[in-house]
Amino acid sequence: MNKILRHAGFTILCFFAVTSTALATGELPSFSKLAKEAGPAVVNISTERLVKNNRFGGGIPGMPPDMERFFEQFGPFLGGPQGGNGAKERLQSALGSGFIISTDGYIVTNNHVVDGADKIFVNFDGTESKASSIEAKLIGTDAVTDIALLKVDVDKKLPTLKFGDSDALEVGEWLVAIGNPFGLSSTVTAGILSAKGRNIHSGPFDNFLQTDASINPGNSGGPLINMRGEVIGINTAIAASGQGIGFAIPSKLASAVVEQLKTGKKVSRGWLGVSIQNLDEITAKALDLEQKSGALIASVMPDEPAEAAGIRSGDIVIQVGDTKVENASDLTRSIASYKPNSQVKVIVLRNNKEKTFTIKLGERNKALEASAPQKEEQGASLGVTLRSLNDEDRRALQFSKHTLGLVILEVQQGGRAARVGLKAQDVILAANLKPVGTAKELGKIIENEGKKRGAIVLQVYRRGNIFIITVPLTDEK
Repeated sequence: MNKILRHAGFTILCFFAVTSTALATGELPSFSKLAKEAGPAVVNISTERLVKNNRFGGGIPGMPPDMERFFEQFGPFLGGPQGGNGAKERLQSALGSGFIISTDGYIVTNNHVVDGADKIFVNFDGTESKASSIEAKLIGTDAVTDIALLKVDVDKKLPTLKFGDSDALEVGEWLVAIGNPFGLSSTVTAGILSAKGRNIHSGPFDNFLQTDASINPGNSGGPLINMRGEVIGINTAIAASGQGIGFAIPSKLASAVVEQLKTGKKVSRGWLGVSIQNLDEITAKALDLEQKSGALIASVMPDEPAEAAGIRSGDIVIQVGDTKVENASDLTRSIASYKPNSQVKVIVLRNNKEKTFTIKLGERNKALEASAPQKEEQGASLGVTLRSLNDEDRRALQFSKHTLGLVILEVQQGGRAARVGLKAQDVILAANLKPVGTAKELGKIIENEGKKRGAIVLQVYRRGNIFIITVPLTDEK
């Protein structure tokens, strides 16, 4: 398991830090008023998914052993098997948190809380009672930032929370969180902001707020609130081997994503079309550069916005719009914060001299969402819609031009792929260790090898990581 553990229904703060003011007066601030006012807008979220057991064991095929141990330990909160041993199917459930952002029922939570769910329920009364829950509609998700938007239909105005300005936060400020750790509803905890701008290597837009939080299963998607009652973060992850090290999605990023999801459209982001890396001191010295920070352009992709504007390999990007660029992550986030087709001012250093370019941005990973779907060949029987990698995909994902693979465009609910955790935009690189470039090739391997052995092993690319997952192809008798 990675040091940073996600996707298990986490949140919430547990430790108190003493400020200089508190030391001077001998008193800690009271959070009772804040909890009373904000609490009604925080909800319990529960999900249900019907999964099929298989002859390889009752769990999820391909799950790493350390993740299996996690589910064994926290099974009561994340949803253990129901229906007894030997059952062909079982109901898998999970708990999380969320918060209401509009009086007509829009609710924000984490994508990993609702990912793959057949049904999503929201409870407003601080319990897990299904009888008092309302089934929610999934409006949209953004897996890259781990944000999801739900909607419930109610006949009354609901209490709400508003997003604040996470950029205005100062390290050491008091924060409050409300959520459901281990199913303990309406839990209020407090702590401080430990750091800003943390990269936990979970995705290309990492810029987390760090808190001295004790985050537990059942709390993901809950709000991190400042002393003015504004949401400045969405709790989402922990350092698995640490204590009091929790992470939240900043409200500046979250609010922009939520606004796009509210329109019912997929989140779209700007695209420059370059390969980048950090400019470190040694590299700067080797290149005889005065600048010691920025994003170094390693290569410029052909026929992409950067090339059209005149950006070259070796340029150092130091500013995008009004935002200073200190490293490669800054550049990725800054460009992605603009919509496709935006005209953006980019300042670079070339031979120690500043040059300004105005670049019309493309759309990030457009190739993964564009083009007509190529459905799987008959006999593949995985329950997915596929198409072959094209040159645009390879450029967007920074693959070699010779890389073969199949982009998953859609995962059929309840199908074999869904049951083992495959997702839309995953890329299947190989089947039984053989590269696959077409759905027909995948189908042949399944027919000739998989069905005889009862399972097939897939090598899958997802968000910068490559892993192996086993898909059973025979049902229990």
